[in-house]
Amino acid sequence: MLAPMATKDREKHGGMNVAPVAAPGDVILVTGGGRGIGAATARLAAQRGYAVAINYLANAEAAERVVLEIRSAGGTAIAIAADISREVEVRRLFESVDRELGRIAVLVNNAGIVDRQMRVDAMRESRVVRMFAVNVVGSFLCAREAILRMSPRHGGRGGAIVNVSSAAARLGSPGEYVDYAASKAAIDTLTLGLAKEVAAESIRVNAVRPGIIDTEIHADGGDPERVRHISAALPLGRAGRAHEVAHAILWLASPESSYCSGTILDVAGAR
Repeated sequence: MLAPMATKDREKHGGMNVAPVAAPGDVILVTGGGRGIGAATARLAAQRGYAVAINYLANAEAAERVVLEIRSAGGTAIAIAADISREVEVRRLFESVDRELGRIAVLVNNAGIVDRQMRVDAMRESRVVRMFAVNVVGSFLCAREAILRMSPRHGGRGGAIVNVSSAAARLGSPGEYVDYAASKAAIDTLTLGLAKEVAAESIRVNAVRPGIIDTEIHADGGDPERVRHISAALPLGRAGRAHEVAHAILWLASPESSYCSGTILDVAGAR
């Protein structure tokens, strides 16, 4: 479990908080960690002292590139392929982390998909089913496996789960991807309910809700120029960057946010 920062460290810095650092041996699993927000989170976690497990679905090259960057800087990282929408693969993913790094202290439920922009009346059943299988069922399955390792009921020492939601959950994404927005609204509810369910077991559950972030996900939605088109109209006049979300995720995972659970933190630039 993540250890609180020592009092003498706080005093040394005049009572100010310093960057949170993982306790020795702390393991973090970042799903969808090969690119975008996930990759930024994995890199920052390694800088903070975590041993990092990066999950990916198909892009082994991207995931291994992040692993190489971390190892080249003296960190510990592994990459594991798994489709988080499939229970058998989620179990295998966590068993691999157990075997290679040890029990996780932090789960970042980041893996998710978006699809081509379209209205609801044009969506096929297969699209909606796949959206919820990955974005919702996958997050539930990963949270379950994390709790089985973190909870004192199962021999654990507590831990932290950070879910990656989206500002779409409160905006609805009309005319683009209402299915994606609805799946992220489910993540918000998962965060609130699970936080209360496991609070007495030293497990904190929080979420970040990114706004428009400059990552590859916009190309997945069929509009690779989306960020450029809308940046000027955003309240801060620009899109967010993956590392800005990563800092929020690592803060929620750290002892710095020790009284935060059930918190949904908007990282959306006032949008």
